[in-house]
Amino acid sequence: MKHARPDTPDTLGADLRALRKARGLTLVQMADMLGRSVGWLSQVERDISEPSITDLRDIAAKLDVSVSMLFRHAAAPVAEAGYVVRRDARRPMGSQIAGLVEELLSPDLTDDFEMVHSTFAPHSRIKDPVIRPTQEVAYVVSGQLEIEIEGITHLIHPGDSVRIRGEAFRWANPFDVPAIAIWVIAPPVY
Repeated sequence: MKHARPDTPDTLGADLRALRKARGLTLVQMADMLGRSVGWLSQVERDISEPSITDLRDIAAKLDVSVSMLFRHAAAPVAEAGYVVRRDARRPMGSQIAGLVEELLSPDLTDDFEMVHSTFAPHSRIKDPVIRPTQEVAYVVSGQLEIEIEGITHLIHPGDSVRIRGEAFRWANPFDVPAIAIWVIAPPVY
């Protein structure tokens, strides 16, 4: 039986380090934001020390992710760890915008990109445009999605994809059925 590579981290500490680095923060900067020592944060990122739920809430807030994103929902079998994410083991993520449910498809947050499964409820939309320092490609699996990029609205059908490169965008699903899309985002933002 082949085991997961030892250099493929699948830990809370590895995810926290990846999120911190994706936001361009040093250990010192993050520790200052949290009001904690660099040593403590370093131990958390190396899985030597386990943060309390209060610490996790504070870390999640500073990194702009949901607390649930930081929890492991189901441990992968040893042979699958770092490689396979089963449907029932996806981690919820994102900003919890009404009408949008996002789940991480990537095994963890340590790659140069992340894959996200997004379900947009019927008649949902975000009001304000989003601007992120990322490159993103979305592929619509089912339903239809309106994506406005820099003021131009595009109707995306099943099988279509759209790319966003740091431009202001917003989405809407004005239709009667959910829209499901797969997003690839680099660097990881969640």
